[in-house]
Amino acid sequence: MADLDGIKVEKNYHLDEEFAATGNFHVKGAANLDWGMKKRLTNIFNPKSGNTVMFAFDHGYFMGSVSGLERLDLLIPRLIDHVDVLMATRGALRSSVKPGFRKGVALRVSSGSSMLNDDLSHEVIAVDIEDAIRMDVDCLAVQVFIGAKGQLESIDNLSRVINAGMRYSIPTLGVVAVGKEMERTDQYFKLATRILAELGVSIVKTYYCDKFEEVVAACPVPIVVAGGKKLPEKEALEMAYQSIQGGARGLDMGRNIFQSYHPAEMADAIGKIVHEKFTAKEAWEYYSGAVHS
Repeated sequence: MADLDGIKVEKNYHLDEEFAATGNFHVKGAANLDWGMKKRLTNIFNPKSGNTVMFAFDHGYFMGSVSGLERLDLLIPRLIDHVDVLMATRGALRSSVKPGFRKGVALRVSSGSSMLNDDLSHEVIAVDIEDAIRMDVDCLAVQVFIGAKGQLESIDNLSRVINAGMRYSIPTLGVVAVGKEMERTDQYFKLATRILAELGVSIVKTYYCDKFEEVVAACPVPIVVAGGKKLPEKEALEMAYQSIQGGARGLDMGRNIFQSYHPAEMADAIGKIVHEKFTAKEAWEYYSGAVHS
């Protein structure tokens, strides 16, 4: 094991320099991957903007019926044309989403205790690779608990999913889970996102924080920012803008879309920031105009 004594604190992230190993592909860190991987990543990240709007509605796998997600069969048809990627469980997809849509799919393959348990960090792999192939998904999403009691288990889960995905050219999305005892600092996110990237994920989903541009610079694969708890629409758009300005390659705004009074318009406003370089002010004006038209 490396001796931790004497290791210098990181300080130079070369924020004025672009990622060097881009090659001729639009997804960060993926230039050396095979055709199948690139095809699936292209289904996730728009080739023109290089970015993505994900819509997560996988909350039910540990929270049950969530406000705004009571009727997936009614909600998803209203939103499907307003986002780029659906992030969901296989049960939700098979039961409530018609298979004819042409959007990316991030399949939640890890699962664990319900919200009735104080410690959610002990998860298992709930979906085998054969079923993911049958569903023709574009990436495999695994929750990882860095610094929590279930850290080793979740890293083992992640590694096994990455290995299985590599055999069939399916990328893995590593989801940074922040436990109750973890602080949402740049130091924590630099640690967690880098660990996931070094283990082999093609995408990291995490949270926005101070010094976010340093977190992005230190992570050699694209970061998609999670929306987290429901914010007022104007604040959510500001956070989306700051994330993209800081180098995020996408937003995954679950509750900030499905718990909005106007979810489709909110998804469109986020898309304007992600794909068309709208400022937060411009996106808010777009949203306000859309809901009052």
